[in-house]
Amino acid sequence: MAVAELTPAYTTTDVSKSKLSYVSSSSRLSYHRRLSFQHLSRPTVRCSVTSNSNKIKAPVGVDPTPKSDCYGVFCLTYDLKAEDETKSWKKMINVAVSGAAGMIANHLLFKLASGEVFGPDQPIALKLLGSERSFGALEGVAMELEDSLYPLLREVSIGIDPYEVFQDAEWALLIGAKPRGPGMERADLLDINGQIFAEQGKALNAVASPNVKVMVVGNPCNTNALICMKNAPKIPPKNFHALTRLDENRAKCQLALKAGVFYDKVSNVTIWGNHSTTQVPDFLNAKIHGIPVTEVIRDRKWLEEEFTQVVQTRGGVLIKKWGRSSAASTAVSIVDAIRSLVTPTPEGDWFSTGVYTNGNPYGIAEGIVFSMPCRSKGDGDYELVKDVIFDDYLWKRIKKSEDELLAEKKCVAHLTGEGIAVCDLPGDTMLPGEM
Repeated sequence: MAVAELTPAYTTTDVSKSKLSYVSSSSRLSYHRRLSFQHLSRPTVRCSVTSNSNKIKAPVGVDPTPKSDCYGVFCLTYDLKAEDETKSWKKMINVAVSGAAGMIANHLLFKLASGEVFGPDQPIALKLLGSERSFGALEGVAMELEDSLYPLLREVSIGIDPYEVFQDAEWALLIGAKPRGPGMERADLLDINGQIFAEQGKALNAVASPNVKVMVVGNPCNTNALICMKNAPKIPPKNFHALTRLDENRAKCQLALKAGVFYDKVSNVTIWGNHSTTQVPDFLNAKIHGIPVTEVIRDRKWLEEEFTQVVQTRGGVLIKKWGRSSAASTAVSIVDAIRSLVTPTPEGDWFSTGVYTNGNPYGIAEGIVFSMPCRSKGDGDYELVKDVIFDDYLWKRIKKSEDELLAEKKCVAHLTGEGIAVCDLPGDTMLPGEM
């Protein structure tokens, strides 16, 4: 896309008659154009619209400070004039997304831009992080966002340096991670992806908003979230999440199918532990129509065996059927996870997310990121649910997932500042979708 570049040397050309005017005279919207269009070291396409002797005059009141890496039409910022602002307009939020050229992001970004996630009155700026190899695809994503004409999407920036892309981020959705290749040991994957999340944690610590909320999706997400958190000491540990919402959604689906009800009748479902095959879908505390699941579905054997196995292996079955991993439903679960933090939790219900265990009321080992039941007032924060029950079956499986996460933590000690790494993993419990 050709982009016109303005220079600081302005004269008195009438902007309203120029081809650069993207704003009609009746819209009462003011605009300014960024002074540079920068894609790292790549050449920039510029469109010359005036001669050196006939420079365009900057609109009155425009701050000519350049902003790097804006993309295309998003190098224009449209702002309501003061008299047009109302209480219904919120301050624009900055949302950074890593792995932004991938399949999950391809579903997620358009939900973010549409207002589905943060609301229909919330302007948003998307800050997209890719890699050198994926940069062309990242430009393609930005072009599609341009063509979608989302009114709430005010800015898009793209880049491969997290220290630039994460600048002032208020939400960081960390999707990008290396998949597990043939013959790769799980310990190797922990180390390779751990280095990625250690670096991203440092970048967030340096340039993001001090209260940024971080959602780690790239696997192994629990331990990646721990690594990221340990490398970002300025950010509250409570702000880091590992995505286990897709597991919760899958559990709700299976319970609904078994009971012959629709999904919205199922509540209080918890995924405990690691996002691996040691995860624990909790049917003991779950409810259907407000009644304990064990009173609605009286087949305990099905709950303990088939239900648990189906939830744990659902991703692998999908891959066999479709030949690809669950990108769309993962994107939906990211939306659900964010909305659970920015909207008040319905009374009596809760949601699952992987969070730091320090101070938890359950007796789960501290110092790891563990999926647990949470409630939110809708302010981006959460509190752990205290009114849950355990039996021997549930607690035994929770402890198994805890043991796995403690072993993973030792395996990445060199990335969390806790000494020399010692890998003695209890078994290969990586989910099929991570292969």
